[in-house]
Amino acid sequence: MNNNILQLSPREVWSNFHLLTQIPRVSGNEEKIREFISSFGKKLGLESIVDDAGNVIIRKPAALGMEHCKGVILQSHLDMVPQKNLDKHHDFATDPIATILDGDWVHADGTTLGADNGLGVAAAMAVLESRELLHGTLEALFTSNEESGMTGAFGLKPGLLKGEILLNMDSEDDGELFIGCAGGSNGTISFSYREQPLPGEWKGFMIKVTGLKGGHSGLDIHLGRGNANKIMNRLLYHGHFHHGLLLASINGGSLSNAIPRESFVHAALPDSTALEFLDRFTIIAGAIKDELSAVEPTLKIEAVSAALPESVIEERIFVQFLNALYACPNGVMRMSNDMAGLVETSNNIAIVQSGSGIITIKMLLRSSVASSKVDLEIMIKSLFDLAGADSVFDGRYPGWKPDHASPILKIMQEIYHKKFAEIPEIRAVHAGLECGIIGSTYPELKMISFGPTIRSPHSPDEKVNIPSVQKFWDFLVETLKNIPFK
Repeated sequence: MNNNILQLSPREVWSNFHLLTQIPRVSGNEEKIREFISSFGKKLGLESIVDDAGNVIIRKPAALGMEHCKGVILQSHLDMVPQKNLDKHHDFATDPIATILDGDWVHADGTTLGADNGLGVAAAMAVLESRELLHGTLEALFTSNEESGMTGAFGLKPGLLKGEILLNMDSEDDGELFIGCAGGSNGTISFSYREQPLPGEWKGFMIKVTGLKGGHSGLDIHLGRGNANKIMNRLLYHGHFHHGLLLASINGGSLSNAIPRESFVHAALPDSTALEFLDRFTIIAGAIKDELSAVEPTLKIEAVSAALPESVIEERIFVQFLNALYACPNGVMRMSNDMAGLVETSNNIAIVQSGSGIITIKMLLRSSVASSKVDLEIMIKSLFDLAGADSVFDGRYPGWKPDHASPILKIMQEIYHKKFAEIPEIRAVHAGLECGIIGSTYPELKMISFGPTIRSPHSPDEKVNIPSVQKFWDFLVETLKNIPFK
């Protein structure tokens, strides 16, 4: 492991981030990181609370002379997304993240880095342990399970937080201040099926789609990257309707908030069409790779001989599944009319898996317009109703409506311009920031989201720009100095 990040500036942030890379903190498995952060606060002599939702809250009194400033909440989330390359042996439940310096960037060795949102956590830790920084009364809110349902933010009870300004440190573009985000919901589609034996002479095949970039299903959805589940469905559709292919099992994608990078299928074909299928498969795979060559240069699509499955999914259900998934919308549905370049509504077909008599499709729907999200839910439900599947939509979370007149926004704009001689861009983001949920429980909070530059979060290509971390820290320190009086 390369520990050179300990030599980077600001050292107070990078040293804490290094500590975080040594502690397992996958969504839903946050006991160790929660204990670490709570103990961190207590060792500093600060009030440290773990609430019923698994959030950690650490309170720090104001610096001398800053007692009359409005209270500030520094907010970040504890968990990270576990994604790794196919050839990488890594257990996220036990293994530390190996960090690598590459010019002006830090990335991991074949896995997600955890800069999302580890650098926000590290910055909050650095503020808490500093005896020199000027700031008013602080609360550091470390939320749980953000990446897999935002259950920590949902479980945050009214009256627990005292601050009036919330600084969310979970954005991923230096020079941008975020004042709004999309809401979302989870869709789960289920096809029940029976197994059927194979008639006559058949051959077994494994079909693999690998090498896609993946990425964040909100932040990267507009980049036109390939979706492994949609690509696989396209291959299966041609295989079945032209060559009689039948499906034994499918396993594509792993996380609802990540664009799926890989999909694997065990299938069977009649002896009489197997060679013809392979010839046609090569043509279709080549066409797909050509279509995506500009954005997916490492895409790999292959069909190889495999053991003959003992049984396959009944053909009637397989056909209904193929047709419905082919027709299901994926990617950007609509761009915003209010903010140029912002995706308004999208869908990510994230996971497709079979087993125990059920084909399950999981997707994440996002929109900054609540009625558009409902409309998309109904559209998808209507489609799968026609295919005879069951549809459930849950895990809904609200968006965050932009407030261009926010006083803290004006202060932070002026600080950024003065300190860096640049005018920050004011933006909303097509992702589910916890601000929307926290703001629904604490509607009087004035909120801003910002952070260092992170690229390809939720994928093994995740990396953070080193100079932007210094700017992020300097900006945070200067902002805390300039919080207005109550």
